[in-house]
Amino acid sequence: MYPDRRFCIAPMMGWTDRHERYFLRLISGRAMLYTEMIPAAALLAGSPGRFLAHSAEESPLGLQVGGCEPEDLAQCAELGEAAGFDEININVGCPSAKVRSGRFGACLMAEPDLVSACFRRMVNRVGIPVTVKCRIGVDERDRYEDLLAFVETLAASGCRTFLVHARKAWLSGLSPKQNREIPPLHYDTVYRLKKEHPELEIIINGGIRSVDAAEAHLQVVDGVMVGREAYHNPFSFADIDRRLFGVAAAEPSRFQVLDQYKAYIAEQLQSGVYLKHMTRHILGLFHGQPGARAWRRYLSEQVVDSKAGLEVLEVAEEGIRQQMRWAA
Repeated sequence: MYPDRRFCIAPMMGWTDRHERYFLRLISGRAMLYTEMIPAAALLAGSPGRFLAHSAEESPLGLQVGGCEPEDLAQCAELGEAAGFDEININVGCPSAKVRSGRFGACLMAEPDLVSACFRRMVNRVGIPVTVKCRIGVDERDRYEDLLAFVETLAASGCRTFLVHARKAWLSGLSPKQNREIPPLHYDTVYRLKKEHPELEIIINGGIRSVDAAEAHLQVVDGVMVGREAYHNPFSFADIDRRLFGVAAAEPSRFQVLDQYKAYIAEQLQSGVYLKHMTRHILGLFHGQPGARAWRRYLSEQVVDSKAGLEVLEVAEEGIRQQMRWAA
């Protein structure tokens, strides 16, 4: 059974670790979450448990892997399924030089036959869905016909779901950050792909910053994927369960989310996790609220000490509660 991908949070390197995913799940019980991209070589050479660690509460959860060797990726897919992930996603969209030197990420859009071979090996080894995240083009291969040839090659191998970042990637001359901002968004290209292939599940990614925008895209495509906005302003999507999934329960308040996350932090502190690894993900929880800047500054400054504990969060919480009371 395929996960419901109407609303997804993008895999983001350095951001969507297990603590961030647990926090996001407190805001939405229905959003599809993804791990950071994990190179196949690292997963197979290291300790799989370290890379695949997650809690049951994070589901539905996809494991994103990067690589170009079919057997390596098939083994990663098997490990992901055994670890309890709901989906395996192949990264064919990352534009970083490090990823390119390993011959995976966006550069593979120029090699659809190789990606197809990887997909076939993976899907034949697992019972969970295997999906592909890509761009609308790469370097000079940015015509719609190039994208269509890539998608149709994968579709002929059985790939049903494509998560498409509506920007092309420049592999030379632009940094990964610039590749998220400078190439223009072409939503119409993704819309056309869906129109011409209604049998495929098409998820659109890039520049989506509100539930209103998500609802507009969902009139044309099957799902939306949100990246940086969900990290920097996570509560802007607190009502997606009600608006997109028809969940009757009211969305939680910021302080209800914080209380639940504090309980999680307490457990993790007992396991030896440093506070800073968890609080960095909630700096944007009070985005746009009175005292938000002081909240971010205090947490950023006080968690540097490796011995910092929940008392830091308690002080920060009292401070922003006071600021919000004054502003009311």
